[in-house]
Amino acid sequence: MKKVAVFGNAGGGKSTLSKRLSEITGLPLYVLDKIQYQAGGTPVPHEVYKHAHQQILVTERWIIDGFGCKETVWLRLDEADTLVFVDLPIYVHFWWVTKRMIAGFFKPPEGWPEKSPILKSSLNSYRVLWLCYKYLTPKYREYIEQAQNTKRVYHISSTEQISQFYELIGIETNLEDGTA
Repeated sequence: MKKVAVFGNAGGGKSTLSKRLSEITGLPLYVLDKIQYQAGGTPVPHEVYKHAHQQILVTERWIIDGFGCKETVWLRLDEADTLVFVDLPIYVHFWWVTKRMIAGFFKPPEGWPEKSPILKSSLNSYRVLWLCYKYLTPKYREYIEQAQNTKRVYHISSTEQISQFYELIGIETNLEDGTA
């Protein structure tokens, strides 16, 4: 496990999972929202984002969290040796976006650029949830089905599987390091 793509619908806990995965494995974490947006939620120019994304892809080790854009997501999934697809039931994503929005008024959400507009970003997340669920999630499911022959694939489809994933990665990391 050297190049890990963590992806899935909005509000699924990808940033929290990615941060914990980085802590367990020691892999450097790159949060696409922080690369794609400046403080305050202003987008960086698209070409600047794409260049930064490409610079990460050519490094030896990474965890990349997030979507970015259609153009870069498939490049990242192809380059990764490990895929972590967070595919929780749609109601969980809606609930977690709501919880993140409410909590965001008191503490910035995990993985968001500084001073991100909480209400505007949350409303956008609600809009994206349905679009992703309807159009992108089926493509992700198809992709990971095919990728299972050539990559490590973790398809997280319930909240219980999140803690099981952490335990499994901890065991695998200890085995690779020879500390188990």
